[in-house]
Amino acid sequence: MNTILVIEDEAALASALAIVVRRLGCQPVCAASATLGLAELAKATPALVVLDIGLPDMSGLEALARIRAVHEQLPVLVVTAHGNLQNAVEAKKAGASGYLVKPLDLREFESTLRALLATSTPATVLEPTPTRATAHAPLLIGSSPAMQPAFAAIAHACASDAPVLITGPTGIGKSLTAHVIHLHSARHSGPFVTLSCASLPEALLEAELFGHERGAFTGAQGTRTGHIERAAGGTLFLDEIGEISLPLQVKLLRFVEEKTFVRVGGREDLRVDLRILAATNQDLPRAIAQKQFREDLYYRLRVLEVKLPSLAERGSDLAALCSYLLAGLGGDRQLSLSNDALAVLRRHSWPGNVRELRNVLEYAAAVCAGAVILENHLPPELRKATSGEVSEPINALDAALHEWIDARLAAGVTYDALHEELEGRLLASLLPRFEGKPTLLARALDMNRATLRKKLRLAPGLGDEPSDGSQG
Repeated sequence: MNTILVIEDEAALASALAIVVRRLGCQPVCAASATLGLAELAKATPALVVLDIGLPDMSGLEALARIRAVHEQLPVLVVTAHGNLQNAVEAKKAGASGYLVKPLDLREFESTLRALLATSTPATVLEPTPTRATAHAPLLIGSSPAMQPAFAAIAHACASDAPVLITGPTGIGKSLTAHVIHLHSARHSGPFVTLSCASLPEALLEAELFGHERGAFTGAQGTRTGHIERAAGGTLFLDEIGEISLPLQVKLLRFVEEKTFVRVGGREDLRVDLRILAATNQDLPRAIAQKQFREDLYYRLRVLEVKLPSLAERGSDLAALCSYLLAGLGGDRQLSLSNDALAVLRRHSWPGNVRELRNVLEYAAAVCAGAVILENHLPPELRKATSGEVSEPINALDAALHEWIDARLAAGVTYDALHEELEGRLLASLLPRFEGKPTLLARALDMNRATLRKKLRLAPGLGDEPSDGSQG
């Protein structure tokens, strides 16, 4: 029977993971610290290791480095309660075979274990990126649940040299994401060249991309290298890839597949080694159906995909994003937001995403004379638009719920306890709508009264047991 080593200091979670391991027909071996886990690993090599990052004696990333020093091909699934880009990238660089964020979805955990057990592909361990390359590297701020799939996808992209398609709405940070991938990739010491495909007419775009020979067209007085040649050895980022014409898509496809191209007006095949990252805010599958984008090019560019969520889906990241942006806008001042100003920002739907948020904060920093941005420092149209929004309660609930969940998880509450407490709060909020009588609420929910009373006891502040004068 295969064994799976679970290095997790939270006893309740370790027990739940062990149940899943047994369901897979494997034998779990649990260790509550990195030291104990490494000791178990020295006794016998398991089929797989599940490794928490937040261990009491050392970082899980340090433990992963020690595991990789001895077991280069042993699958290691990293789990963490602190899902940010840095953890995801560092885990992948250290050779993690998989990466999941707490609270764990046990079905996803089980399917990930099955996939890792079924593959014999060794993990990729990247050389550490030199400090000089990342000392001023751009950051992707946030730790909201909506960003976790994007962080995991970025980590995979950093560990690969395959083409990546970055998708998401306008203003969400696709260019920033491409830069982050380049700086954490094996090509970080090479050039990072950006070409906006939407900013140039077709003829000029082709010349900018592939370069041109002397006399290729009117005004071409000499040979000029294009963006492809300038990106040699590094990364070429094609922004708004959905805007290029079908004839140009054919030429780009040839380069992506063969790494060869011909300058405009030239005859010689040139070969360049580089990596392509592309981005779009368009629905490319729909464009393919409408014969506006080549399906073969789509799949060659989309070997890996990073889907970035809108700012509206990242309510719990808003405060952190504001703090980060204000740090670069205040000059000698340390700017901060008042609670009322932050509340206004939370009520806004942010159709322009992070780019719009930055513009709003730039305005506020310009009109604010002190160090605290108040509600009246925000753009008038923003305050007016959010004052009467009917969707405001939903947006506020989403943001508050994310903050509450983050706080409870940080306090060590398990997923099951979190679910029970949240359900208890919901039922307690419903109770006054049924005259405060559990019997009426149970009838409306088609729930056993005893079960309902038990769930209501988990709602803080309700008391030991609500009563409606009826017999249980």
